[in-house]
Amino acid sequence: MSGGEVAGILVAVFWAILVSFLAVALVRLAQTLKATTKLVADVTEQAVPLLSDASRAVRSAQTQIERVDSIASDVQEVTSNASALSTTVASTFGGPLVKVAAFGYGVRRAMGGGRREDVPAKEARRTVIVGRTVPGARRGKRNNREK
Repeated sequence: MSGGEVAGILVAVFWAILVSFLAVALVRLAQTLKATTKLVADVTEQAVPLLSDASRAVRSAQTQIERVDSIASDVQEVTSNASALSTTVASTFGGPLVKVAAFGYGVRRAMGGGRREDVPAKEARRTVIVGRTVPGARRGKRNNREK
């Protein structure tokens, strides 16, 4: 065998190995494509009913939102009517009630129902609110009183 024949045999063997690798790769690619096609078909089968259910749910939600919107507008109308009624009642009865209360206070004072001089006044109660800080101006006054 000459060098050319050996080189030809080597090239033929190389091409045979290359074609074998390509054949294996093509077979695996064909299997992958079959699996992908099956997966897409399964997803399509399941997605279509899910999309129709989602569409139905969105339509139902839209109907409920329209109902809530009409209820909210009715509540707003009732609120405005109640506010108008409250204003009317306050303007109608508020002034006379204040006058009656002032008159009653004046009558009590005139009849001697006021504070007597011999009874000591009760000391004002202090209210402590947890978590509140005293403004700086008030702190200074308190510190001056304590000294």
